[in-house]
Amino acid sequence: MPAPVNAHMLALMETSPATPDATHDPRLRSWLPAANAAGCDFPIQNLPLGAFSRPGESATRIGVAIGDRVLDLRAARDAGLLHGPAADAATAPDLRPLMALGRPAATQLRAAVSALLREGAPRAEAAAAATLPMRDATMRLPCAIMNFTDFMISRDHTARLGARRDAANPLPPAFEHLPVAYHSRASSVRVSGEPVVRPHGQRRDADGGVSFGPCRNLDFELELAIWLAGENALGTPVPMASAPSRLFGYGLLNDWSARDIQFLEMAPLGPFLGKSLSTTVSPWIVTADAMLPFAAPAAPRPAGDLPVPPHLDSPANRESGALRIAMEVLLLTPALREAGAAPARLTATEFAGLYWTPAQLVAHHASNGCNLLPGDLLGSGTCSGPTDDSRACLAEILLGGPVTLPNGETRRFLEDGDEVIFRAKAHAPGAVPIGFGECRAAVAPAVEWPGA
Repeated sequence: MPAPVNAHMLALMETSPATPDATHDPRLRSWLPAANAAGCDFPIQNLPLGAFSRPGESATRIGVAIGDRVLDLRAARDAGLLHGPAADAATAPDLRPLMALGRPAATQLRAAVSALLREGAPRAEAAAAATLPMRDATMRLPCAIMNFTDFMISRDHTARLGARRDAANPLPPAFEHLPVAYHSRASSVRVSGEPVVRPHGQRRDADGGVSFGPCRNLDFELELAIWLAGENALGTPVPMASAPSRLFGYGLLNDWSARDIQFLEMAPLGPFLGKSLSTTVSPWIVTADAMLPFAAPAAPRPAGDLPVPPHLDSPANRESGALRIAMEVLLLTPALREAGAAPARLTATEFAGLYWTPAQLVAHHASNGCNLLPGDLLGSGTCSGPTDDSRACLAEILLGGPVTLPNGETRRFLEDGDEVIFRAKAHAPGAVPIGFGECRAAVAPAVEWPGA
């Protein structure tokens, strides 16, 4: 178990906020041509981290995505290309040891890898020998997830669905005071590409009765995955001044939702079996340092809303707490796949406009002294925006009626064989856009109930 963050580490974390450096220079190029291609998810300005297995191996390694290849950090360290505690931690089977060292270690590793992969690097040939084609890498979960907490930070999403319950008071009473959340199931988080089995559960029928069987209303929710670094001792809050230092990086997250099961169970305590069936995350973690050029002011609160509570407010968060990320959802049905057609886009939304920021989620989560651990996963909640095309789950989209796809198919909720695909791009004037890779999974039929 990594040691909790000590007073010296906290002092380092509470220095001035990190700012873009030479690794973000838009003029920077890699010796790998694919990394310089227009529209590439993984240019040298990105350098996301992930866990993978080599062909024929079951053991996992840590790698960096660059263009269409993966830099094997263990191979690079063994070749004498990388040195120091961060490089040593990155030879572990997953990212948790590096996360335990805190965000500064990831900063150091990023600088070393950038120097290794840039055009004109003196040991480019040796570095190339430590890479493999991305298509040959089997991606794994980035780390063992200790805890998974899912938030609800979109005012638009919350108000749209809340209006069905109470049109006069669509927001929960706590929404303006704090980022509402619940503890979800860490053990059922899976990496992109693994099928999602339609769950069984209790659901209310049209006649008002309750029956048990396969979920009828399976939904997706487009979210940002937020991965944490460092550790605070139990009983020690994380103030807004140090909350950004706990942000290791970001990915995409599909909070699969069995809506009929969820709606029946919500009244007493909140989400349970309607959410714990599976959660899909993208395999690459775009580090918090890679996201520095894409910082944006926190979204202003609508007129009439309460001000941000003082303990969740800071000048740095107001100026640069949000992130400019364009996010989209696509649906590939069996019929579209068979016809060789492109997936249909269902959603296009922007993360920067959401009500709470990542740092505020961290500060709130630890405000009671909860000890947040390296490798803890936070889900942002559904990233819906104000427009119809920015509704980021089917429960919202269907408020306007069934979905009609380009081939004439219609959908209410997801059917067996449907594949949901998330994509995202961080963007800002003057910066090289960076991508997150895909987060995708197909719906598999429910298993036969034992003894049926």
